[in-house]
Amino acid sequence: MSEVPDNLSYTKDHEWMLIDDDGKIRVGITDHAQDALSDVVFVELPEIGSKYSEGDAMAVAESVKAASDIYAPVSGEIVEVNDKLEESPELINESPYEFGWMVVMVPDKKLENSLDSESYRKLID
Repeated sequence: MSEVPDNLSYTKDHEWMLIDDDGKIRVGITDHAQDALSDVVFVELPEIGSKYSEGDAMAVAESVKAASDIYAPVSGEIVEVNDKLEESPELINESPYEFGWMVVMVPDKKLENSLDSESYRKLID
């Protein structure tokens, strides 16, 4: 069974979000998503300063199986990317919630369409 931390919010597209005290949102893909992708071998991250609308493809994770778009969970601006993923994309598989995060965004508005951990567990079961 996939790990689904209770302190995070989730999307139906299998991204997770951690809302920092300053209102910024750290984003990555869930344990369920990384498991479905299998061994991640390359990650294409957006540029700092890029702006996305909720649901826009903002990154790509490529595995030995397939390439998968990563979607913006909320409208906003990218203010930080996880540069460690360039050299070590496998961090997404090894530690999707700690070291395998992808971007930090400043949202244009509050999260409205996110799922709590219980709802996400029901989605993936």
